[in-house]
Amino acid sequence: MLKLKGANCDIDLTSGGNIDWKQEQCPWNKEEKTDSHQCAVKNTSICEYFCGLEYLDTVLCCYPGANPNRV
Repeated sequence: MLKLKGANCDIDLTSGGNIDWKQEQCPWNKEEKTDSHQCAVKNTSICEYFCGLEYLDTVLCCYPGANPNRV
């Protein structure tokens, strides 16, 4: 299980890429050399590798393994 700081989410985030905190890169994006994958997009989707959040804005990610939280 990966713990990514900064929450790669598009949930009311209007920074336009200019943020004051560290945001770790999505391993799926890194592998595919893209920026199209996000952990969660408000009212739209949740990444298949998204396993939850920890305080403060730490994303739990199971990429590239199977998500143990999905049935």
